[in-house]
Amino acid sequence: MVIIKNLELKLTKHAYKKAFHIAHSAKSTTENILVKLTYDNGIIGIGEASPSYRVNGEIASVLPNYEKPIKEILHGMDGRKYGKIFEKTEFLSKTSSSLKAAIQYAALDAFSKYCNTSVHEILGGKKEYVETDYTVSIGTTEESVKEAKELFNKGYQIIKLKVGEDIKADIERIRAIAEAVPETEFIIDANTGYTAKQSIYFADILYRDNIPVLVFEQPTPVNDTEGMKLVRNNSKFPVAADESVRSKYDAHRLIKENALDFINIKLMKTGITDALNIIEMAKTASINLMIGCMAESGIGISQSIHLAAGTGAFIYHDLDSHMLLKDTKEHNFKQDINKLYPI
Repeated sequence: MVIIKNLELKLTKHAYKKAFHIAHSAKSTTENILVKLTYDNGIIGIGEASPSYRVNGEIASVLPNYEKPIKEILHGMDGRKYGKIFEKTEFLSKTSSSLKAAIQYAALDAFSKYCNTSVHEILGGKKEYVETDYTVSIGTTEESVKEAKELFNKGYQIIKLKVGEDIKADIERIRAIAEAVPETEFIIDANTGYTAKQSIYFADILYRDNIPVLVFEQPTPVNDTEGMKLVRNNSKFPVAADESVRSKYDAHRLIKENALDFINIKLMKTGITDALNIIEMAKTASINLMIGCMAESGIGISQSIHLAAGTGAFIYHDLDSHMLLKDTKEHNFKQDINKLYPI
């Protein structure tokens, strides 16, 4: 047996290289939670939570207060039986799902060290690496064109573009970017910023302009399932749900409603357990998957890299948050431009 001896939750602060601007939200700093799960044989499992008030209703400064009660729940458990550890963290789903994700991953990280392997191999070892896109947040057309050119020259084939505040400006900006980097493909993310009517109009304009859009992500508000269905049925582009899918229950409901083509899984919304459930659900329903991130540093983004490479379940990978932050380092992965290798 290897016994859980201690749990530590530490608030960490990170600055963005430049302000990160999405629909109705902009920030220059972020706060995460570093998780350390210590076992009696000296093994330490590492995880990171990237809380989101906008998506999960979480307040980062509050989460360290969970340390004592969670420590009491997990203390003395056998670290080899990580499934039981997962079960004990499910109560965090409604209040602090990012913390659930980080603790579950820390348990897997510790188990992988105990087995002298890696998390991505425990999860299936399907891929040696995954390729990420890079996000260009809302900004001026000139700034966005310049950034897109730089990304294309570095080797990024897919760029994610944030939109959702000013539809006219969004269209003009996308046209300019597409003209500047004609060999690039795009994921367009409205972050709930449009109505269904606006989304259909927006998608129709881009389609008629021959803009190569791979996915139109979260066009409508979180609870507007009928609106998302309307967009899906009247858009030439595949529609993805992000903010609308925080759990396996959300995924099941939207799949049943025929409201989407893609689900964007983020560990900070689902944890490991719901992510694996959604992967199996999507296979059964022939729904495509992409994987995204919140504001994880190199520690946190490694969790999604290992999940993505291990399961091989995702068509698109939006795992770039660590590149948007200052002073973050690779952790359990190596990077070669847009290629992310779990180690």
